[in-house]
Amino acid sequence: MTAPILLTPGPLTTSAKTKAAMLADWGSWDGAFNALTASVCRDLVAIVDAQSEHVCVPLQGSGTFAVEAALGTLVPRGGKVLVPDNGSYCKRIVRILGYLGREAVTLSFGEQEPADPARIDAALSADPAITHVAQVHCETGTGILNPLPQIAAVVADRGRGLIVDAMSSYAAIPIDARTLRFEALIAASGKCLEGVPGMGFVIARRASLERSGGNSGSLAMDLLDQWQYMQKTGQWRFTPPTHVMAALRAAIDQYQAQGGLPCRLQRYRENCAALVSGMRALGFKTFLPEALQAPIIVTFHSPPDPAYDFGEFYRRVRERGFILYPGKLTAVDTFRVGCIGAIGPDSLRQAVAAVAEVLREMGVKRLAHE
Repeated sequence: MTAPILLTPGPLTTSAKTKAAMLADWGSWDGAFNALTASVCRDLVAIVDAQSEHVCVPLQGSGTFAVEAALGTLVPRGGKVLVPDNGSYCKRIVRILGYLGREAVTLSFGEQEPADPARIDAALSADPAITHVAQVHCETGTGILNPLPQIAAVVADRGRGLIVDAMSSYAAIPIDARTLRFEALIAASGKCLEGVPGMGFVIARRASLERSGGNSGSLAMDLLDQWQYMQKTGQWRFTPPTHVMAALRAAIDQYQAQGGLPCRLQRYRENCAALVSGMRALGFKTFLPEALQAPIIVTFHSPPDPAYDFGEFYRRVRERGFILYPGKLTAVDTFRVGCIGAIGPDSLRQAVAAVAEVLREMGVKRLAHE
């Protein structure tokens, strides 16, 4: 049976070359693997033009591991973090800060409202004790894209540190460290680079990392210790995700051969356009207006028809070869469809056709509130 296409924000569908890269085994202390790690780290920094002042620190685990490591390493124990909150991953940052014992200040926005640089500026002006701002770039709970360049400018003007969760934007939405100042930018292997999950990474300002000694309360999550050990030995401190790294090397090679960020973004935009136009033609309504929608994942309102049940809908669409994603909103009934991965717009059109068939089978006729 052919594996279903993952229409999710990660893990996602990977290419045959990326899968094939995992067929070989690697020694974690071997020179060839150390060279592979170094090459991946160099390329990850270069994707955001951060070679002059930043370094890449890879970390075993999911993207959330890397977010927690960045906050725990770069925010001092007496630090205070402003978190502009317009979705579930912003709320997760607040929760992480609670576990870390770092004070958090939540600046609340609606789930259909981008973070407002003016309100962030006012909050920083009102509270000089705030040391950092932790900003989610693309909030995949809804698919909204926050205005990172404008937010970064405000944070820099106020002399605070910016920590960016770029999990679902890195390598697809432009970020240039030469014009956008950040202390850390966090992403993962299994997102827009189209690798497999299992490794997060932090692109950290070298000066900030070097003065972070003693901040982390966890050995495994101490990015400074991880980076210093890698600088000294070329090796990971603890058993690395060797197959994940090999797959990521192959994925980056394909990313570069395919034209890098501009081409990746264009394909995702075409995927998103095919999905949204097709679903709207069926009668679905998107949660976000066009202007706020990133071409990463799209949230749709669930049909109000009594015949609709997400579990059954999901199962039947999966039988036709497509895996969707449940909604992440608390107040509104939704589901989500990802646009990223080693897929093109034809896959999204086929998915829309599968959705149409399933709706007919289930007898769902009313797809949107009047």
